[in-house]
Amino acid sequence: MLRTVADRSPLPDPPLMIVTDRRRARLPLEEIAAAAFGAGARWMSVREKDLPLPEQFELVRRLARIAPSGATVGLHGIPAADGDGVAARHLPRHGDIAEARRLAPDIRLLGKSCHSLAAAQAAGAAGADYVTLSPVFATDSKPGYGPALGPAMLETAAAQLRPCGCCLLALGGVTAETVSACRTAGADGAAVMGAVMGADDPGVAVAALIAAWESATSPLQESR
Repeated sequence: MLRTVADRSPLPDPPLMIVTDRRRARLPLEEIAAAAFGAGARWMSVREKDLPLPEQFELVRRLARIAPSGATVGLHGIPAADGDGVAARHLPRHGDIAEARRLAPDIRLLGKSCHSLAAAQAAGAAGADYVTLSPVFATDSKPGYGPALGPAMLETAAAQLRPCGCCLLALGGVTAETVSACRTAGADGAAVMGAVMGADDPGVAVAALIAAWESATSPLQESR
């Protein structure tokens, strides 16, 4: 059964998903998590697909112990049968939203990677709580997914997804200098990897991202 708009889970606040990549990180992930949560982040997703699943689950648990009460620590990847205790999941572009909910009915926040407007619409119609659309800006981490989509595509996607209650996250080249344009275009949040993983001071980087996001005005605010 598809989830209704009222069933969709809200995004963490602030709606900034920090995606891990220990190979690009300048510091151990636990130190990055502590700095990020200390700077106000409330959402982190482990994306370490080269690790065996038990090690991925253990990493989620370690980061969750660092996170403040109410924060979300999720995992990139398709859930195992009968669930695995991870409350938030981010599916790859070939992931099946309905199958993920069947396998892990206790998932509280379920998203999916999308690289086109059609894919985002399909995921929203299937009941995703949110989708990431990428790459919005040019980025070294998404070289195989075509040219940058740009804020105009975000604006179109946001308008298409809003009626079904699926939130839209901008991904790809999102920095403190570009995140405000994402919100102005209608994105409900943003996902970042390199801007935090590669930072000399992750806390400063996260604080700058949050400040830039909160200083921008979304189309919904302007319409009130």
